[in-house]
Amino acid sequence: MQAITYDTFGPARAVLSLKDIEQSALKAGEVRVRLVYSGVNPSDVKARSGSRPGITTPPFPVIVPHSDGAGEIEAVGAGVDPSRVGQRVWVWNGQWQRAFGTAATHITLPAYQAVPLPASVGFDTGACLGIPGLTACHAVFGGGGVAGETVFVQGGAGTVGLLAVQLAKWGGAKVISTCSTRDRERVSDAGADTVLAYDAPDLAAQVLEANGGKPVETVVEVEFGCNIAVDSAVIAPNGRIAAYGSAKKMSAELEFGPLLFKAATIDIILIYLLQSGARDNAIHRLHDALADGALTCPIEHTFALAETAAAHEAVEAGGRFGAVLVSCAG
Repeated sequence: MQAITYDTFGPARAVLSLKDIEQSALKAGEVRVRLVYSGVNPSDVKARSGSRPGITTPPFPVIVPHSDGAGEIEAVGAGVDPSRVGQRVWVWNGQWQRAFGTAATHITLPAYQAVPLPASVGFDTGACLGIPGLTACHAVFGGGGVAGETVFVQGGAGTVGLLAVQLAKWGGAKVISTCSTRDRERVSDAGADTVLAYDAPDLAAQVLEANGGKPVETVVEVEFGCNIAVDSAVIAPNGRIAAYGSAKKMSAELEFGPLLFKAATIDIILIYLLQSGARDNAIHRLHDALADGALTCPIEHTFALAETAAAHEAVEAGGRFGAVLVSCAG
């Protein structure tokens, strides 16, 4: 198969190369998927650059990057229903704790990690459902339903944030979100009832005012270290702060008292480690939202497989209006 590989950390153009490599042997309980698209996420570029804490060398001799993808099952191993051959699927955790991910023409992995893709959903959307989709869905609904409540989405213009805004609105919540000035319209169009400047000096007061003076039940947080003071000020008693990122400030300083006397839950989300029951719930909710026409996954740009280094650079540059995909045709 053709695959993008690397064997050392470094800049994308220096370490990523397109090669012909042997496919992984198909074992019992596994499926082989011919990929149409591979999704490129910030975690993928961090892994390739070597910026993950405590990791100084690649964990495998050769790595095919990326965890998200979508395609069609080409073959199945022993114990897997043969009728799955030809099934359209999307993939999660493709390269998590494994050498070969989705930046290739094929991937072989456990059958349960290839989720049937609803007939109305394109492969491009399917390639966005792994990390962005599951993260957004669990962030919004990880504490249960949100109907009649208020969800505050910090960073509603990002790939995860925009999905979270849509999902929270679909779930029956009032949605307040932050973003930059340039993104206000698209966040509002996604379903946010109120859109605020992320850097407003009185942001907490504005959030409470937008919610009729009441605190919010759920916060979806993209920059935990920078925003925990605001989140602590606006969270309701027994509320939940669902944090999936903290890139700008990895060390968070927080006042314990305000959180203690609200009995607030800080839910740190690493979607790779989501347990099976919670993952199944998120998958079902994502599919239901897609079936209802309530969820759109915008795509910023699609690169050819040979251009994967440029795709990594696009993710690293930030400021995107949607996801970055790689077309996996060899």
